[in-house]
Amino acid sequence: MESNMSILIENTDVSLKYAAHYNSVKEVLFRNSAEEMNAHRKKALQDFITQGIPTRKNENYKYTNLQPRFSSEFRYIHEREPAEVDLHAVFRCDVPLLDTHLAFLFNGWFYEDNSKIGELPSGVILDSLENVAHNNPGLIRKYASLAQTEDDPLVALNTAFAKDGYFLYVPENTTVELPVQLINFLQAKESAYVTQRNFIYLEEGAHVKVISCDHTLNLNHYLNNSVTEIFAGPNANLEYYTLQNQHNYTTSLNSVFIHQEKDSKVTTLNSSLHGGLIRNNLKFNMDGENAEAFLYGMAFIDRKQHVDNFTQVIHGKPHCMSNQVYKNVLDDESTGAFTGRIHVVRDAQKTNAFQRNNNILLTDKATMQSKPQLIIDADDVKCSHGATVGQIDEEALFYLRARGIDEAKARLMMMNAFAYEVIQQISIEPLRKRINELVDKRLRGEVARCHDCAYNCEC
Repeated sequence: MESNMSILIENTDVSLKYAAHYNSVKEVLFRNSAEEMNAHRKKALQDFITQGIPTRKNENYKYTNLQPRFSSEFRYIHEREPAEVDLHAVFRCDVPLLDTHLAFLFNGWFYEDNSKIGELPSGVILDSLENVAHNNPGLIRKYASLAQTEDDPLVALNTAFAKDGYFLYVPENTTVELPVQLINFLQAKESAYVTQRNFIYLEEGAHVKVISCDHTLNLNHYLNNSVTEIFAGPNANLEYYTLQNQHNYTTSLNSVFIHQEKDSKVTTLNSSLHGGLIRNNLKFNMDGENAEAFLYGMAFIDRKQHVDNFTQVIHGKPHCMSNQVYKNVLDDESTGAFTGRIHVVRDAQKTNAFQRNNNILLTDKATMQSKPQLIIDADDVKCSHGATVGQIDEEALFYLRARGIDEAKARLMMMNAFAYEVIQQISIEPLRKRINELVDKRLRGEVARCHDCAYNCEC
């Protein structure tokens, strides 16, 4: 009882610290922010106070201890700050042969000098969320309701503090031929708390591919709380790739909410190559018949890194299909978690929903928690889930060694083959080749930083 009480008191103290900070900077938060952003702050703060920083007693966060991360002292970034370097010059970590509409974000803010975006198709908007909220609030008002503050304290805290991020809008029957690439940089002179809010809206028949890359430019401590809301209209098609490649002093909290209308198709693929603590929340609401969702993920971690992927797919209408494949390789004393929840609601007949989580532990000290879940309220469905946690297959390893391949190379070959199932789902060939190279470097024990990075962030 005393232990539970101490956890409760500690959580209350930490939560109240953020509530007190909100009250001390609320004039800054409201200043220059559009009404569409400010209207939700007070309720979001109250919802955060009610829920508090998630502890292991919260079922959705039972495998990730966020208390020490939120207890640290940070400088909060609530206003746009000029980048101290030319991001166009620093970011030489390009994917060879990859031609994109390239945009930068710096400490959660859309970079003012995004001169590499290039010419977008007519009607497409790629801009600062702050600008769009001021200049076209109707777009925000129409769709900004996917992330509910009463359901998750991290979302509530983000909504209370959020001022900027990126905004991508693709109008009806428009195809963006080149991928949209978004580079999220973190850099500050001291430990920093960063809030970022993003929106992607695809009208009926719209098609786009989005690549989001997370990087750090120095070795300070960072806590980044990001929320992305995605609306896919009827017959829309979105491919959404994320690459997480930050140093060990970074806490990266990412919540992505996706709403799908009829006949839409959304593919997400998350690659966690490096980071101190990573928590990815991915929540789909399939709200139209014949919608399709494909969720892929992979993580390669070592030392004392931690990656926790939480997915939720709600099949709300008949004749929808979802497929999830998440794979993890854990080395040293790293820890991982996967919780996958599929909910087929009443009358969502003819649903096909599949989920699989496979994990390889390279040491006896690495640990993995896997919790697949099915909630089925309809009777005419095909659903399955499965999870495996184990070490490299010794028989397969013996087979390779018997053919003259040394043990280190044989292990690398097997791990590459393990990851290949996810990597091959990347439809952008230059990106697929580049991620394959980074994964290979990671599996070899090298830091998977980009080939020509101007900063040495190997920690």
